[in-house]
Parts: sequence; structure tokens; C-alpha cells
Amino acid sequence: MTCDLDALIEDFFDGQTLSRLGVAVSGGSDSTALLTLLHRFCAARGIELFCATVDHGLRAEAKNEAESVAGLCAFLQVPHDTLTWSNWDGKGNVQSAARQARYRLLAGWAQRMQVDHVALGHTLDDQAETVLMRLARGAGVDGLSAMAKRRRQHGVMWLRPLLSVERSRLRDFLEIEGVTWSDDPSNEDSRFDRIKIRHSWGALATLGITPAALAQVAENMGSAREALLLQTQDAAAQYAEVKAGAVRISSSAFVDLPEEIARRLILSALSWVNSAIYAPRSRSLRAAMRALTDDGSATLDGCHLRRVKDAIWIFREYNAVKDVVVPVGDIWDNRWIVQGAEMVNDYHVSALGETGLAACPAWRDSGLPRDVLLVTPAVWNDCALVAAPALESQSDWHAELTKPEMWFL
Repeated sequence: MTCDLDALIEDFFDGQTLSRLGVAVSGGSDSTALLTLLHRFCAARGIELFCATVDHGLRAEAKNEAESVAGLCAFLQVPHDTLTWSNWDGKGNVQSAARQARYRLLAGWAQRMQVDHVALGHTLDDQAETVLMRLARGAGVDGLSAMAKRRRQHGVMWLRPLLSVERSRLRDFLEIEGVTWSDDPSNEDSRFDRIKIRHSWGALATLGITPAALAQVAENMGSAREALLLQTQDAAAQYAEVKAGAVRISSSAFVDLPEEIARRLILSALSWVNSAIYAPRSRSLRAAMRALTDDGSATLDGCHLRRVKDAIWIFREYNAVKDVVVPVGDIWDNRWIVQGAEMVNDYHVSALGETGLAACPAWRDSGLPRDVLLVTPAVWNDCALVAAPALESQSDWHAELTKPEMWFL
């Protein structure tokens, strides 16, 4: 068994060149097994391994669990840090809030440690549970694809080397190795959907619904998602373009696209324009697309969708950026950098808005919709417009997007 798991880790990292690697360890069996396997893998290859544990501050036992991980890391001579989450306001879904906080804390830690890759201990069981929960919520292809083996988010490449391994196999491995782990009492709390699913596997197995079968569903849906992504990319290349930070899509071509490809194209454009980490809810997106079809206009997640002549434009909603002000040279609205010959300290960048547009009488010559121009970055000296880079192509000032204009998918 040990050799099989070591070989699995080797296969996962085959072809990758790493000098430093991070691993997130809660103290449970899954992540403890991952730490043990990665320690051997890294030690044999001269890779520096770093470990972090997140204490969410929600259970008294969490501190002791973090200390146990620190003790194991000290024995293995792996640097360890405990990251504490202490600012939850008590509102909303605690598991969702804790998960988001965990990724933010780990991403910040990875940046400080100069680690680009962080391994997570998710297993085949986690994959299956996620698929079943999302199935109950009526998820589509993306939701049922569940977790990816590799995914870049928050500036970190998250790795899940154990997605094909059952939890029971990892516990057997730890017992053979003589390594102990902590059992989180919340893993027996049936108030949580994931725990209800764990208690239901026996009954589900009589119907042929097993963790392995659901993990296979996730893999199949992942392949379907990749195919849909390629089709969407092809549609974007043919029918979409970026202008002044907005996405313009040919409306005549858009109406002929398959519904799912059209939905994905709009979703990708929204994400690119508003720099959001999470996509809007399916219901909200469907409502916006209906409004776009019926009325020619909709707003969603800080963006405006509007039909203008023969095009659909997706651009920032003015209310989302009207109060965003940064010094010249800083990133504005999470995606623009404005620079020029006169880098005067008193100058700042904010939206062009009505006042700025009024100072640009020839704005119609740009061929851009008025509302698109209102949300472009402009340089100001107090209340006086210095430059409108989106309109003044010959100006000494220029505005650049911090992410590629095309590829917004």
C-alpha cells in the first residue's frame, strides 16, 4: 500500500519542476497522510516543504489539533505555521464562510513563504460527497464536475493529489506508518449535509451509488465541461472582442448560439469585466439573460448588459466604480493601470463619469457607447479632468488592462 501511494504522488508531480511546495494540514487523517507522503517525496528530491494549519476559532479542540500538526512537522523537520481566523461576523453559512477564509489565509501564507503550489488533502470521498450535495441542488455540468486536481485561484495553484484515493485507504496507511491523526467532532454532526451523506453511504450502496461511482460521474462531467469550454472559446474568438475594457459580442451571432454556449459566453464576459472570484447564481444569470432578450438591458454583479444596435455590450455598472479612487500608477477597479508623462502626486484615477464626458465633446467619434465610456478610467486633478485615455489615443496618458484583453475566458 505504501509503495502504491508513493507511486501515486510521483505520478501526480511527474514533469513538474518544483523547488518549494506548501501543504495545508488540518490534523485529520486525509491531510496528515498527505503531509507524510509529501515529506518523503520532497526529501528525496530536494524540494523544500512548508506546512500550514488553519485554526478557524470555532472549536476549542482546534488549537490542540494545530499543536499536534506542529509537533508532527517538528519531528519531520518541516516548517509549520498556524493561521488563525478570528473575524467571522456570525452571519450566513458558517461552513461556507470558513472555507472562503481558509483559502484566503492559505493564499496569504503561500505568498509570504514564496510558495506557488499548495497541496490539499481532498480525497475520493470528498469528491463523491461534493457531487451528491450538488446533485441535490440541481447542479449542472460545472457543479457535478466537482473538484479539479489542479486549479489556480487567489494567486496560488491548488493541488489535490489524493482525489482518486479513498479515505479508508489513507487511514490504513497511517496505521501502518504509526502516525496518529485527529478526528474532528463536527464530522459526526448530522446537522451538516456532508455528514448526512456520510451516514447514508450504506443505504446508497444497495442502489449502486458508491463514492467510486460518483467520483466517476465527476470525471465524466469534467470531460464534458472541457468540451463546452472549447466551444465557448471558439465562439468568443469568432464573435466577441474587447473595447475600452468592455466585452462586445455580435448580437446576430449570439442569438444563433446553442443556449448553453451563449450562457457560458456571457458568464465568462461578466467574470472578466468584474474580476469576481465567484460566478453569479444560476437563477440570477438566467433572469439577466431574459431581461437582455426582452428589454435589451440588465444588470448583474456590478455589470451592465445592454443591446446597442447590432451588439451586446457587457461593461461595468457605473455605481460599482463611481467611488473607486486610486493614485496614478495604482490598479484601478482591480484591472486598470493608468500612467503618463506627468506623474503628479496630486493626480488621481477615477471613473470618467458624466463630468468627464462633458469635457470631451468629441466622444462620439470613438464609436463607443456612452455608458461604456462613463466607466473608463480617467486622470483627475481634484475636480478637473486631466486626461481620458480611452478617448485620447494620441495623449501622453495611457490606460492598460492588467489582464489580457482577449482571452477573457
